[in-house]
Amino acid sequence: MAIDSRPALKSDIPSLAQALGRAFYDDPVSMWLLPDDEARTEQLTTFFGTSTRVHHLAGGGVEVADDGAVVGAAALWDPPNRWKQSIWSQLRMVPSLFRSFGFRLSQGRALTDLLDANHPEEPHWYLAVIGSDPAVRGRGFGQAVMQPRLERCDAELCPAYLESSKHENVPYYERFGFRVIGEINVPNGGPTLWKMWREPQTP
Repeated sequence: MAIDSRPALKSDIPSLAQALGRAFYDDPVSMWLLPDDEARTEQLTTFFGTSTRVHHLAGGGVEVADDGAVVGAAALWDPPNRWKQSIWSQLRMVPSLFRSFGFRLSQGRALTDLLDANHPEEPHWYLAVIGSDPAVRGRGFGQAVMQPRLERCDAELCPAYLESSKHENVPYYERFGFRVIGEINVPNGGPTLWKMWREPQTP
């Protein structure tokens, strides 16, 4: 069936969160932050559902893709100058964050602070999260949720930015015009992330 990509609705959040929870199960950052293999998917699902509802959805940058069934992939974009969460949204997320991260919440907070400190200052669209359910991986779902926003970036002559937590994904993003501009080394045995920047593409 054809893949349908569209802006997410509030009603998409449960299935979106489940898809991202499964997508990030083997992500290096997730494995470092949430070492319990049996609990990780549920913890991630709670986190992605909360962050989408409280922060990302209001910015109008959440894209989902399905093939007529449940959501298979999602991208959480933040518009220019709106990537950083407000104090109010951070407070609203605390109960869910504690359910997700428990006593590792302080490590999650330190990671967020590290990413914030490395974030580019120039206005841009920020691809905070993109993931495909392993059940549909390799079928073009990732491209389906990324391409519409990149086309908007080009139309608005606006750059885009992301952090890749897997080195093997770097060539994938390079196909869409991103390039590596630096690395972020997470302390305390954490992984390396690759900062990637994309200038708007012109015909």
